[in-house]
Amino acid sequence: MSLANPDAALLIIGNEILSGRTQDANLNVVAKKFGSVGVPLREVRVVPDIQTAIVRALNELRSAYTYVVTTGGIGPTHDDITVDAVARAFGVDVVEDAGARKLLGMHFGDDKLTPARLRMARIPKGAALIDNPVSGAPGVRMENVFVLAGVPVIMQGMLDGIVAHLAHGPAMHSLTVSGFVAESTVADPLRALAARFPDVDIGSYPWMREERFGTSLVARGTDGEAVRAVADELLALMKDLGVDAILSEA
Repeated sequence: MSLANPDAALLIIGNEILSGRTQDANLNVVAKKFGSVGVPLREVRVVPDIQTAIVRALNELRSAYTYVVTTGGIGPTHDDITVDAVARAFGVDVVEDAGARKLLGMHFGDDKLTPARLRMARIPKGAALIDNPVSGAPGVRMENVFVLAGVPVIMQGMLDGIVAHLAHGPAMHSLTVSGFVAESTVADPLRALAARFPDVDIGSYPWMREERFGTSLVARGTDGEAVRAVADELLALMKDLGVDAILSEA
């Protein structure tokens, strides 16, 4: 873990994700948002609504990465156990937070704070609240762990509020060279190019269009000049193969 070169992991929590009943829509948003401030997402895990599984994954991830984001399991029902699991991972109690209760009262009305809704005012002792501009019920931050909702529109509102408080890393540059060429055709030249530019991540992503095989070659890194140099070589490679390639920024 390093604040100079921060990174992050995402822990997706929910039986509905693992069963296939619900398709996760948060991974792409988190990866792009964190990447935009120089905090690359290095690992993603999906775990069920089982406290021991959440605790084990959370403890492994928070010790390995600068930041961990969790999504899911902070609602009003009995299977929303993320707050309890986070408290257990940090070895603290769960308490009802006066600030969270006030926010819920403002959103629902104090006379409508049922026991189920008050579950959303429970936080690990010592945690800070994360604003929820959509539905009132806050997320929480515990050291380097950000606990967010699973509902995409709510998660995105919370995410926007935490990004400014992250230690920003070097900006990531990305260029893509695409053309109608089979991935296997460029495999060997790519291997040689990657060896010459070890600090640039070079990815190969095949596709098919108009019943023809094509490949997008993506160069990513924090050194903009090196990324541009790789992209120029990729364009030259495509030209040598007789392929009309397109250069685009990701």
